Amino acid sequence: MSKSDKKKSRYVIGVDIGGTGIKGGIVDLKKGKLVGDRVRIDTPRPAAPEPVADVVAKIVEELTARADAPDRESPVGVTFPGIIQHGVARSAANVDKSWIDFGINEYFTEHLGRPVEVINDADAAGLAEVRYGAGKGVDGTVLVITLGTGIGSAFVFDGQLVPNAELGHLEIDGFDAETKASAVARERDGIGWEDYSLRLQRYFSHVEFLFSPELFIVGGGISKRADEYLPLLKLRTPIIPAELKNEAGIVGAALQVAIHHKLTK
Repeated sequence: MSKSDKKKSRYVIGVDIGGTGIKGGIVDLKKGKLVGDRVRIDTPRPAAPEPVADVVAKIVEELTARADAPDRESPVGVTFPGIIQHGVARSAANVDKSWIDFGINEYFTEHLGRPVEVINDADAAGLAEVRYGAGKGVDGTVLVITLGTGIGSAFVFDGQLVPNAELGHLEIDGFDAETKASAVARERDGIGWEDYSLRLQRYFSHVEFLFSPELFIVGGGISKRADEYLPLLKLRTPIIPAELKNEAGIVGAALQVAIHHKLTK
């Protein structure tokens, strides 16, 4: 194998399906970074299986045409905003409800004509942060919490993902936590950072009591403003902002498929 081929062998395509946009890139698994620019296309409306799969296929085809792309038969990792159990979607956040109980792995594999591994979007971000980002080298339980439209979460223990930990749906004071403590809830209720930190304190204290993690990592777009609210929280557990930002889903999707197909340790 030539030096160029060896380098390309650690490259995997990852695609991140979101409620407003679908993004993809070629990921260098050694560095946990994108090779070249990412590709983004607006999420179709309705965000049903066939039009979404068409967009994913278009993104993968564009990436595959690049000089640094992995082989055309190589597996692709894809994130999805919902619970994924044994290749079947069990929920659907911000996309069409026709995805629920849909065989998403099989459908994407057939549609793209190459192996596809689908993972929950928050799980993908969590995997990426623990392997390459803010949680690198941390043993024990790391909880990656994304604050956005809702609250996403990834539960990682000694580097191994415990999938589909929907910690945003914990009931606190009679409400789903994400209805009060998500980034969208802060905007909807028009509250400042100090008042918002009180809601986050209630949420993170509860999660800390339940799981006693070694580290909290906070992701989502609001993590850019982490200095406005994280210093106000009083927890035993260290809590820090995510590092991979908007690339976390793409990187985590590629990492998951690489783990599944034993392309990486």
